[in-house]
Amino acid sequence: MNFTRWSARLPGTQRRAAARDDRSPVPAARAEYAQPQAAAALPDGALQVPPAPAPDPAAPGPALDDLSAREILGRLPAAVALLHGPDHRVAYVNEAYETAFGPRSSGVPAAEALPELAELSVLPLLDQVLRSGTARTVKSRRTAGGGSYTVTCTPVAPWTGAEDKGDEKAGEKAGEKDKETRGEGGVLVYAADVTDHAEAAERLRTSERRHRETAVTLQRSLLPQELEQPDDLRIAATYQPGGTDAAVGGDWYDVITLGAGRTALVIGDVMGRGVRAAAVMGQLRTAVRAYARLDLPPHEVIQLLDGLASEIDASQIATCVYAVHDPNEGQLVYASAGHLPMLVRDEDGTVSRAADPTGPPLGTGGWVHTSGTIALPPGSTAVLYTDGLVERRSEDIDEGVASLARALSGAKGSPQVVCDRLIRSLGVTAEHDDDVAVLVVQHPARTGPNAELFHNAALDLLGGMEATPRARAFATGVLTSWRFPVELRDLGVLAASELVANSLQHGTPPMRLGLRRTDRRLIIEVTDGDDHLPRRRQAEPADEAGRGIEIIASIATSWGSRRTPGGGKAVWCEFALPR
Repeated sequence: MNFTRWSARLPGTQRRAAARDDRSPVPAARAEYAQPQAAAALPDGALQVPPAPAPDPAAPGPALDDLSAREILGRLPAAVALLHGPDHRVAYVNEAYETAFGPRSSGVPAAEALPELAELSVLPLLDQVLRSGTARTVKSRRTAGGGSYTVTCTPVAPWTGAEDKGDEKAGEKAGEKDKETRGEGGVLVYAADVTDHAEAAERLRTSERRHRETAVTLQRSLLPQELEQPDDLRIAATYQPGGTDAAVGGDWYDVITLGAGRTALVIGDVMGRGVRAAAVMGQLRTAVRAYARLDLPPHEVIQLLDGLASEIDASQIATCVYAVHDPNEGQLVYASAGHLPMLVRDEDGTVSRAADPTGPPLGTGGWVHTSGTIALPPGSTAVLYTDGLVERRSEDIDEGVASLARALSGAKGSPQVVCDRLIRSLGVTAEHDDDVAVLVVQHPARTGPNAELFHNAALDLLGGMEATPRARAFATGVLTSWRFPVELRDLGVLAASELVANSLQHGTPPMRLGLRRTDRRLIIEVTDGDDHLPRRRQAEPADEAGRGIEIIASIATSWGSRRTPGGGKAVWCEFALPR
């Protein structure tokens, strides 16, 4: 703002210019210019002059050219301070400024006379504005008094002092200290009160923060509070919500032990934001755990979830991967509904990507899902993740997956260490713009004494009456060689005998008896070629059969059954080992 451009228009200057141009004598008295007024006669003969008419509100006010710079600044509703010189001495503050911050003395440096400028973070800008000649603005800063202001600092041209010539009242008000600032450039400080706006914005931010905290709390409460740790796998997971400017999504994961040493791994992402997405995620996670108890193949679980997702909310699309690990097979059997591919790192550092099949996201319907497999040998590490880990606005998502594969190839250590390293390598911070969920699964290679705690043994049964005695003798020899206590060995032999007898009566060849020992449990499993699953029932006293499963349920820690891919079934039971 050029403060001196108003000097030619100041009233004092105009009066002197008019005096130079008008050579007529100056009137002796103001009465010579008074307009004659009609007089009214009173009853006693006296004359009364009527009062002057009231000013017309509609009459135009003084023109802008008729106002001095001080009058213009004084009439502004915003607080205005004029500073001059390299030490920013106070030359002028208007009435609004004094109303907001109190009276201020002229000629004193702003650092001493205007402490509110320090509270508003304006003082450091004064030198920059004066030096560069460029205006600067500080938005919505709060003072100690509780008010909020947006302050603009504008450079002004050197002050010549002509502003006060002919204007004696203004000159008296400025005082002699103003003379020290003449001929120096300055800064005009314009402070607009935005307290109401700032308070409204703060209320909005508080509301959004509470909404986000609610969504995050709901999200975390629906995720597993503690991951299940299977005997044959080591697992860790990490969930990180997006930054404060990002709405919480529906990323989720879970680990479910299925029995007989098998483990289900699941990770998914609801394509939405906020509390609704978290609620849908919670319903899907609960449904997955229910379907997993049926011990169905992965593609059948995904098929069931697909129908459920459309019933929950047709507008909420979700992606999901469901995988099952069987320690006897050394691989992951999985099905994917529109989710990113799993990555598996071998012991030598080679990274493999799970190939198709991948169907559309959950809730779309009309698709028949199928299962695929990927090897997970001892010493390997599998990573399941959501798109927040690899998706970036500036690159294709395949490039993000490739970056993750490179980071995984060099990631060693425990599953939690691998999780943290992948998060860092992909540049995920607390201000990341999307939720991130990572599930790391390691199949450790066991050597030395630790390997002695894990054993497998199997016997093929051809059927016939001799199958049960052979199974009993085999189980006795194996459990004795594994040095189980006598009581646990006898229970194991009884369970193997009952399972084989049940398979002989209700199943079809081929039949197989399997025994597996881990560091935590003994697992006994019998498979056959019939797909009718047994059920537990209460046998009547006169019944000659129907007690086998009841005996198994009574003596074992847990039991279950499932259909096998070849069209048969597997019936199993577990015994927890003493610690």
